[in-house]
Amino acid sequence: MKKRYDKALTTAELAAMPDEDIDYSDIPELGDDFWADAEVRTPEKRGIYIKLDDDVVEWMKAQGKGYQTRINAILRTYYEAHRDR
Repeated sequence: MKKRYDKALTTAELAAMPDEDIDYSDIPELGDDFWADAEVRTPEKRGIYIKLDDDVVEWMKAQGKGYQTRINAILRTYYEAHRDR
């Protein structure tokens, strides 16, 4: 039997928990009909020239392929956290 919790767990607490200890019983399964009309949508992109510090660019490149996509994801996260201010 899975353990029930009296309070919501933090992201860190969930991340530390083994998958088999997480209670998924209140989440309905998604059948094929749910995905029948699904489509992949990507936002429009605009190429720009931006000056960044050398050490930042080198560090991002050192993380592997897709460094520009990661930079965009970082900027998007910041944007989403602050856009309603």
